[in-house]
Amino acid sequence: MITISTYIHFTKEQREQARRTDIASFLVSQGEKVKRSGSEYEWLDGSQKVTIRGHLWYHQYEQKGGDAIDFIRKFYNKDYAEAVQMLLSNYGGQIVNLQTTEREQKPFILPPRNDRMSRVFSYLLLTRGIDKDVLFEFVRKKMIYESADYHNAVFVGYDSNGKPRHAHKRGTVTSNPYKGNVAGSQPEFSFHWHGTSDKMFLFEAPIDMLSYISMHKKNWQEHSYAASCSVSDRVLFQCLKDNPNIKNVFLCFDNDEAGQTANKRIADKLNSMNIKSEILIPIHKDWNEDILNGERTDEICRQVL
Repeated sequence: MITISTYIHFTKEQREQARRTDIASFLVSQGEKVKRSGSEYEWLDGSQKVTIRGHLWYHQYEQKGGDAIDFIRKFYNKDYAEAVQMLLSNYGGQIVNLQTTEREQKPFILPPRNDRMSRVFSYLLLTRGIDKDVLFEFVRKKMIYESADYHNAVFVGYDSNGKPRHAHKRGTVTSNPYKGNVAGSQPEFSFHWHGTSDKMFLFEAPIDMLSYISMHKKNWQEHSYAASCSVSDRVLFQCLKDNPNIKNVFLCFDNDEAGQTANKRIADKLNSMNIKSEILIPIHKDWNEDILNGERTDEICRQVL
């Protein structure tokens, strides 16, 4: 597979504006929860504390930190250009007072649906290689649709009462790889599927989740799956709460430093709770790259116990 990168020019002022975005305000706009601690804020990366002061952050467990661009690259799995774009589009890169943001935050509303899904079907089936039977099952359950405004693929997460609580948007134009959550989304209800077996699989992105299922179609509906839309474990523990039948968790984050660090962190947490877990690693960078490279058998996974 040949990947063509799109060059995006940012002025020096735009880069600085993105770099200095208030991280706590950004997190609130994404539906995340932050807690004031003196002159700083705290945010949890899974079970680990991240300290935030304005546009700077520090991960207490990993003892690493950086600015707002570094934050988006690490926790939202973006490259540099994507991170800058995401920050500039959020409040226009302005530093926003957190109390104002919390008070004026819009309620969670799903993007309007398009009356057709031709763009999403083309993107997911042809560009991303998702199996049509798998895709149609999620569409039938109203978990995937095409937005009317920008023709994004929208991946919807519901709570146990069937109410939409989270939506992740993915651009369908390859030259503009937009990714982002709808404002007001609750991370613990990100895109997921509840099965009846004791197995659950956790992924970073909805497309990776769909790719893995496409490569392992046999009785796939019986198992549970979730895409955190980050490297957080919040949706995992919500699924464990909602589905007590789950006894075995498979951690399937990307084959890179951020993904494997998160896999290890979550595995350690599950182990401390006496919950069985295994780490499944794609051959390539992620599960979608695997399917696009023809890796379609159950033997593709490398398991780390």
